[in-house]
Amino acid sequence: LWRFGFSARLLKTNHFRTAASNRSFPAVWMLLAQDPGRIPGLFGIVKKSSFFIMPETVEDKTNLELYSPHPQVRGMTLLNREAFKKTVIVPALKVKKEVVNILLKSLKNRVLQRPGLKRVVEDPENEDSRLVILDPHKIAEFSLGESEQEVLKQLSVCPEVSKYNLELTYENFKSEEILRAVLPEGQEVTSGFSRVGHIAHLNLRDHQLPYRYLIGEVIIDKNPGITCVVNKTSIIESTYRNFQMEVLAGESNLVTKVKENNIAYELDFSKVYWNPRLSTEHSRIVELLKPGDVLFDVFAGIGPFAIPAAKKKCHVFANDLNPESYSWLLHNCKLNKVDNKVKAFNMDGRDFLLGPVREELSKELPCLKEQKTSFHIVMNLPALAIEFLDVFRHLLAGEPCSAAALPTVHCYGFSKHDDPAKDIQERAEASLGTSLNGRCSTYLVRNVAPNKEMLCISFQVPAEVLYKRPCPEEAKPASKRLCTTKDSSEEKLLS
Repeated sequence: LWRFGFSARLLKTNHFRTAASNRSFPAVWMLLAQDPGRIPGLFGIVKKSSFFIMPETVEDKTNLELYSPHPQVRGMTLLNREAFKKTVIVPALKVKKEVVNILLKSLKNRVLQRPGLKRVVEDPENEDSRLVILDPHKIAEFSLGESEQEVLKQLSVCPEVSKYNLELTYENFKSEEILRAVLPEGQEVTSGFSRVGHIAHLNLRDHQLPYRYLIGEVIIDKNPGITCVVNKTSIIESTYRNFQMEVLAGESNLVTKVKENNIAYELDFSKVYWNPRLSTEHSRIVELLKPGDVLFDVFAGIGPFAIPAAKKKCHVFANDLNPESYSWLLHNCKLNKVDNKVKAFNMDGRDFLLGPVREELSKELPCLKEQKTSFHIVMNLPALAIEFLDVFRHLLAGEPCSAAALPTVHCYGFSKHDDPAKDIQERAEASLGTSLNGRCSTYLVRNVAPNKEMLCISFQVPAEVLYKRPCPEEAKPASKRLCTTKDSSEEKLLS
């Protein structure tokens, strides 16, 4: 642009913005990025534009200096907090003590803000004055703009900007900045984690493992309330849905307390399954229930569906195969004072459906003359739950009293298919042995991993699936009755 006579003012024109949005100047952009000083203010304009994302390798030198720890920390595996100390030159304004607070409000977007950093410091030359530290990334060439100078004029503050030697320490850097400085250049930096009470749960990549203990300490330092950091060392393959983990930093106490949707739960994170990302889904299902409804929770865990439902005055039957989950389920029911509203079981999910669920449905459904009670069956075991749906084939005998009283199933599953909703429905239909077209809904719960989704399919169990009806030929003489059942293709002579 410089060579062809364009000015920096052109960057503000609609013509340039339109061209930028069409990505028609990549070569010119890279030329400018290599020498930003030739067009003053370029980066200030580009930052506000929604059309460009600056490459990480192209950054203002001031920005790099201010927000990056000392280069000597690269490759550190044992945390040395002292090594992060560095001194940078920043702009500062000399201000009388009595106008400091007013000035801070007026220049709040120009004042330097870093973790643990004082924005106002003592003036070594005058005890009646203070130095207000400004952000060098927002004060170009240590000079204030017209609007800032007008503010200073009204407050009778000298507009001259002085240079101040500011010492930055480990406490002044964010966790992402620390880890980006420590890990090899170009490597992915993971600073996110799942929080379970006082525990931070990480899923580190292979290239991050040599730095795992340092990462654990940084997370504890930068996140108040976190006193234990663990890394998952195996995928969830066990029958009980727990996984192996390594304590990276802090205490080894894995018994913790969490609060979800205003309900408290206690658990041993090393022995039971708990996923804080399912809070919204737990709430969504419970909102479908009305007081007096019946909930069968087939894979209940420690009770995130069961306990809120019981709080809503539903009748709850909750089951989990894991003895530890069952124990914490009982504990949490007492903790939340719903132990008299929840019947808990420690059974295999299939046995629970064939036993207590069938018994309760057989007892309650024929008695429903008016549709006042709904029955819901939650099956939250995404890896396997769909395979359990075949249990509903002829689970009950006789005739349904009302189609509206048929139980509603909420079944969870994972899918890597291009059309995950279609995939989940087809797999559910295969287990049930019938079509669900027009009588089911699918809900995307969350993205678990790249190309892997977690979904919930909800449907009322079709009457022709749930009930085993009497053979239509039973009216004939017993010696001549033939009956073909859905469970077998062979004809049997009944005598």
